[in-house]
Amino acid sequence: MHVKFLAATLLLFSAVAFGAPTLPEVSSAIRASIEAHEIAGAVTVVVSKDQVVHLEASGFSDVAAQKPMRPDNLFWIASMTKPITAVAVLLLQDEGRLNVDEPVASYLPAFATLKSPSGRPARITLAQLLTHTSGLGDITDAAALNTHTLAELIPLFLAAPMQFEPGARWKFCQSGINTSARVVEVVSGMTFETFVQRRILDPLGMKHTTFRRNGESSSQLVTCYAKDPTSGALEAVPPRPDVGGLDRPPFGNMGLYSTGPDYARFCQMLLGEGVLEGRRLLSPAAIRLLTTVQTGGLPTGFLQSEATGNRGANYGWGLGMCILRAPHAGVAAMLSPGTYGHGGGWGTQAWIDPVRGVAYVLMVQRSNFGNSDNSDLRRAFQQAAADALAK
Repeated sequence: MHVKFLAATLLLFSAVAFGAPTLPEVSSAIRASIEAHEIAGAVTVVVSKDQVVHLEASGFSDVAAQKPMRPDNLFWIASMTKPITAVAVLLLQDEGRLNVDEPVASYLPAFATLKSPSGRPARITLAQLLTHTSGLGDITDAAALNTHTLAELIPLFLAAPMQFEPGARWKFCQSGINTSARVVEVVSGMTFETFVQRRILDPLGMKHTTFRRNGESSSQLVTCYAKDPTSGALEAVPPRPDVGGLDRPPFGNMGLYSTGPDYARFCQMLLGEGVLEGRRLLSPAAIRLLTTVQTGGLPTGFLQSEATGNRGANYGWGLGMCILRAPHAGVAAMLSPGTYGHGGGWGTQAWIDPVRGVAYVLMVQRSNFGNSDNSDLRRAFQQAAADALAK
């Protein structure tokens, strides 16, 4: 189904009705993207560690049904799940129940026989899993479709050929993050879904965030769109079949659905160096591991191609987090050195600037941005917010 709509008929549903502040510059930037048919709608949030600076829901969550976007609409946040998985691991380290510098085999004995490409024992550490430097083999989405638990994924990862010697390079690795989530299950004695709910979502008041696309959460779900390259129209895209069903694993790499305000609370905890509303979730040491480059001088990130400016040296990786070493033109021009965060495959973005003391959260659902980390929408949103805050 192709969805066409005129800018004159667009409904901008502002969160002012909910008593939240807005930044007019951000509203204008998002409106321009909607009018250009780049997106159907968005929820944008800008927060400091202790207050909401901007919250707005714009456009439609479903164009055909003329459903206005709401702040409590759910978005598939895909890889923005990864920082939450890293926090889950570090909660257990704070309790002395694991150590990210130890071999994964200490928690998953099947890893003891894993060999690196050189034929030596791989001895992959949890830290390497969380920084995409493990070299662990990955599997296809089709293979993952036949699994129902994280435990079922582990033999598949171990059977896949390792990609390089542990620590030798950086390569985005979905299996490493899901293995980390399985370690959380083994060490905690809970399913990963239960652990995340009890230890992260509930304490942070993230009331709508979920691994499951069913019941009430299904009614809140935003329709995803792809832009037709020929007509320029937005075409509705169904939810991914491998994520969110009742029989699907709680994927640590991409499994969560969340709202703008919910994820902003997670960002506020990070801005507060582990504390939200007077309650400490993570230790200062854990926050340092998350937000300090752990990958040495390795080039990292999603802007390493010639087309994206060969920006590998501008980025490093903490545990589950991308970290900006040096700002550059485009999506990082308005960010401070040390800004960290993660994007998601359907355009969602969350970036925390600890120098300016602010986090930018963008919730959209579009499947074919190309590289959403480098999207014009991300750049326009962050620049508009930064300009407004600088006044």
